[in-house]
Amino acid sequence: MSAVHEDEKSLEHEINELERRLKDAKSRLNHNGRIVGPGAPAKDAALHALLLLSDSALPLGSFAFSSGLESYLAHHKASPPSASQLSSFHTFLRLSLSTLASTALPYVLAGYRRPHDIELLDNDFDASTPCTVARRASVAQGRALLTVWERSFKRQYRNRAAHAKESPEADTASSNSANDTLSSFAAALRTSSHVSGHLAPVWGLVTNVLSVPLTEAAYLFLFSHGRTVVSAAVRASVLGPYQAQAVLASPELQQRIRNLVEEGWNKSVEDAGQSVPVMDLWVGRHEKLYSRIFNS
Repeated sequence: MSAVHEDEKSLEHEINELERRLKDAKSRLNHNGRIVGPGAPAKDAALHALLLLSDSALPLGSFAFSSGLESYLAHHKASPPSASQLSSFHTFLRLSLSTLASTALPYVLAGYRRPHDIELLDNDFDASTPCTVARRASVAQGRALLTVWERSFKRQYRNRAAHAKESPEADTASSNSANDTLSSFAAALRTSSHVSGHLAPVWGLVTNVLSVPLTEAAYLFLFSHGRTVVSAAVRASVLGPYQAQAVLASPELQQRIRNLVEEGWNKSVEDAGQSVPVMDLWVGRHEKLYSRIFNS
């Protein structure tokens, strides 16, 4: 009897893995532009959600963070003092994106692919983030995203399952399950001291519920970080607003983000780790600055 039970569990695991691989394959096809069909409700809804999440006015509090840029610039003084720090900025942006891709992106992908493991992923991410300043910023933005979901998006998307039935490719049961998991996690955040609410796994779960394709969710996660760093550089007088837009629109940044997503696509959370160890020092030293304009 136990052998039969084990065979059933093995078969269920194999089916779940095949379904996940099929979903990832469809997401990659959609990302490469080979799936077309203007007016498809599911695609329109995904695009709309993507635009909502990419809006710079989304109240995640990222405007208050420099992601370590202010500390980095303070520890890499230009010589002479009047010289431009533009070169230092580009170095930091490249290293900061690499750090995020190696430490947080695996948790974004896992949060999207394994919604029911959200609390485990959240705890793991908390334990694997030794920098206090980085941990505090991650929790603040993750909780802010959950607040946006509950106060702004939840009511609008509660009937998404009904609309999803219009699409023959919709996985309604999976969508409802992820939605319930998100609601439970948000409730646990208010009642349990063991739940942190880090941005990376929460981003993966929220984009799953909003039906944003995984490739776009991962790309936007990295792009949003890059935009935050660029915005901080403008306020730190390293870049002008037109220069900032040129950086964000550059083919170099687009290719960099695409490469990081491809490199991390099959990376598990067990493989996550700091690829630029000195980044934790730059971020952690922010609180030691004599004067500062950002929270971190």
